[in-house]
Parts: sequence; C-alpha cells; structure tokens
Amino acid sequence: MKMLGSKAKHKRPHPPRIAIIGTGFGGLGLAIRLKQSGINDFTLFEKASDVGGVWRDNTYPGAACDVPSHLYSFSFEQDLGWERRYGNAKEIHNYLRHCADKYDIRPHIQFNTEITSADFDAGKGLWRIQNAAGDVIEAEIFVSAVGQLNRPAYPKLKGLESFKGKTFHSATWDHDYDLMGKRVAVIGTGASAIQFVPEIAQQVAHLDVFQRSAPYVIPKPDRAYQVVEKTLFQKLPILQSLDRAIQYTSNEIRLMGFTTYVNETSLAEYIFQRHIREEIKDHKLRHRLTPDYPIGCKRILISNGWYKAIMRPNVDIVTDDIVEITPDGIQTQDGQIHEADTIIFGTGFAATQFLAPMQITGLEGRKLREIWKDGAEAYLGLTVSGFPNLYMLYGPNTNLGHNSIVYMIESQVNYIIDAIRTLTKKGLRYTDLRADVQNSFNKTIQERMKSTIWSQGCTSWYQTADGKNTNNWPGFTLEYRKRTRKFDVGNYTQVK
Repeated sequence: MKMLGSKAKHKRPHPPRIAIIGTGFGGLGLAIRLKQSGINDFTLFEKASDVGGVWRDNTYPGAACDVPSHLYSFSFEQDLGWERRYGNAKEIHNYLRHCADKYDIRPHIQFNTEITSADFDAGKGLWRIQNAAGDVIEAEIFVSAVGQLNRPAYPKLKGLESFKGKTFHSATWDHDYDLMGKRVAVIGTGASAIQFVPEIAQQVAHLDVFQRSAPYVIPKPDRAYQVVEKTLFQKLPILQSLDRAIQYTSNEIRLMGFTTYVNETSLAEYIFQRHIREEIKDHKLRHRLTPDYPIGCKRILISNGWYKAIMRPNVDIVTDDIVEITPDGIQTQDGQIHEADTIIFGTGFAATQFLAPMQITGLEGRKLREIWKDGAEAYLGLTVSGFPNLYMLYGPNTNLGHNSIVYMIESQVNYIIDAIRTLTKKGLRYTDLRADVQNSFNKTIQERMKSTIWSQGCTSWYQTADGKNTNNWPGFTLEYRKRTRKFDVGNYTQVK
C-alpha cells in the first residue's frame, strides 16, 4: 500500500488495494481466501503484536469455546489434532497462528497498528485510513474484521475509583496478580464468569459472585479425544469432515428452538431443570439461580463446573443490587458491605458498538456513528448505504444463537471477494448500497426478530438500550449462505 505524500500518480491498481482491520477468524479467513483467489494487494492492520483476536486477548482461567472444535474452524483448514471436543482459548489461538503461518499471511500484517479513522474520497474512489501514529494509508477496499466482542464493557458503578484493592476485566486478566487467599468479588454471571469462577474458586479465601440476572446453564458435552480417535481423524480426514457435518446439521436444527412460532425449547428447559436439580439441592438457592425469563432469550451457557463452584463453602451468590463500591468492598441494597481485596468484572463486551472507537466518514461527510445512533444496521451485516467499498465481517445481525460464527464469516468472505472481482471486472470506482435496499432489508430483519425468543421480554447484549436487536441473525445459516453466495451488484449504485 502507498502512503499519502508519495510521488506516485493516482492510478487505480489492478486489483484494488485492500485494507483489513483485525486478525481474528474474520481477517485471517478473508486474507487466506484472497490469496487463494490470486488477489495479493492487501494489508491487515492489527493493534496487538500477534494474530488471534478475541482468542488472543481472552486468557482468563478456563477460557474456552462453546462450539465444538470440528465446527469452530475453517472449512478449508480442518485441524486434525484437536485435544478436546471443545477447544480452549490457547488451542484456538494456536490454530489461528497456524493458519497465519501455513498460508504465509504474516508478511501482509502490520502489527502494533491501531486504526483510528477512515474517510472516503469519492472523487478518487478510495479510503484514507489513519492509524494512531498519524500515518495515512490509501486503499480502494476497506474491510472491518474487528467483530462484535472486542471491547470490554464495564458497568458504571458509584465509588469505583475509591476502591483500594485490585480491579480488572476478565478480557484483560492480570496473570501477575496472585488470587491465592484473597477475598474476591466477581461482578457478572455471563459466559466468561461461568468459565473462570470454577477455576478461581479453588484458590481464593472467599468469593462473592454478584448476579444481576441468573443464566440458564446446561451441561457441557465436553471430553478429551482418545488417542485412537485422533489417529483415525489424522489417517482418515473424512471422518472429521463427517463429524463436522453432523455437528453443523444438529446445531442448524436448533434454530427452531429460538422461534416462537415453532418453539422447541422444551427439551433445553428440561435439560436445564434436570441439571440444576442434580447440582443444587437447596431449594432457596436453586430459586435464586433460576432465570425469570424464557430459555434462549439470553445466551444459553454450558458448564459442568458452575453450580459445583456456587456450592463451595467459600462461595456466595449475591442477588441484591449493587449500590456503590466502597474503599473496602461492595455495598448492596440491603445495606451489607461485602469486603473484597479484588474485583473482577465478568461483564462481557460492548457488543452493539460496532466498529467503535474508529471514526468512519462516508459520502458527503456522513459519520457512521451518527447513522447508527439508534442502533447499527447493515445490508446482510456487510454493507451500509453511503459508505462505498466498506465491508464488515461479523457485522450487525450476523451473530448466531445456534451455530458456528465461522460458517457465517466464510459466507461473508465469499460475498466480499465476489464484490472485489465485480469492481475490477466492470472497471468501477466504487459501489454504494442503495438506501432503499438497506431500509427494506432491515425492516424485514426486525420484523422477523419479533418471532424469535430473543424478543420475548428480556434484556441482553444482543440488544441496544432501546431494545433493538442489532446482533443476531433470525434465520438459518443456510439461508445466509445462499444470500451471500454472489455479490448482488444490482442492489448497489455503480460509479465509474
């Protein structure tokens, strides 16, 4: 890529230059497919010093995936050496590093480079992308692969600055801090907390878990693969492909459990009730740990150690609202002060703030942040009207409650590559999504969302403060794959 200020004339390269932000599954998946398509003029920008995205950043004890390993991997690069049915964070990170090395992607990556803004020049048909150091890069195609779970969310708590102890978020775990013998307070009971709480409960003197809303937790069907199984997968890769296909199909069918028209959550409800009754014998405690919303309305969590951890004598579940943080701990609504040496935030991510904190400016000076002030939306989660040649991987309304996001990302990669080919073949300066297409699509998405379990009265990270679901895809992944198979250029204004 050429920096601004070079003496080179502004001449459209062939193929166009491509800037990709992020090196998780999205960024690496696109980069690999670009190379395989014979497109090599691309650069990935990574704010950290290594690839991996969320799986590089989340190193908290017990960090793991809740999608089976054979399914949570690229279709074109099926790792034949997974240790367990469900991979942990370290194993998945190593898988992504392996992909970057095998396909020689690292020479295309600028590490330790955080992108702060991007402005579109309609006259030249290119994006001017600025990094934190003030350097400006030019590219015809701008792809955000930062995902939905890249910015830790912190609750606004009165008095937090007065706390004398240690605080950190699960996504920025402080491994140099020794929890042994400490009084620890964990705020949050989401997907991260149910993984790290069972791990640290064995070390701390006392653990208070502050629960605002009880999660549905069902058993995790995880186990280590036996040596003979791993050998068979390596000798006969078709067996792993078959296992992947079975997992995909069974997960795809689960979508019916998230619709109110064909609600099949009764089985999941039964599994939950059986699990909590087996683990929690105390009726009062079981009541406090039972959600007051329909199963599936928020993310269903899987764990074999959560309820066991809650039952430990040194662990208490606190359901009273937090009033404020004091120098020595946390005061709840009942007036009690829960003393703590350490506060760990298991409060998830700012999932609805897509592309933040980057400042993205499109045609006629339009700011993406302003366009999205009432909630992010995009056509197929990929493109936004008024922002030509801008594409997103894992964008608005492409998250899943039932299957593997990697499958969705590969669908999006196909669409983007076909869009780049179309731009080149037609000799276009840019393509810009028509506003009527975006409006019609998102109106339909939000209407379909009403018939899903996610819209049945609970609040979750899938929604904005006003209740708009900006994160989830309301249909089957097969439908999404079909709709993204080709770049539908007729839905775009084409400018030469």
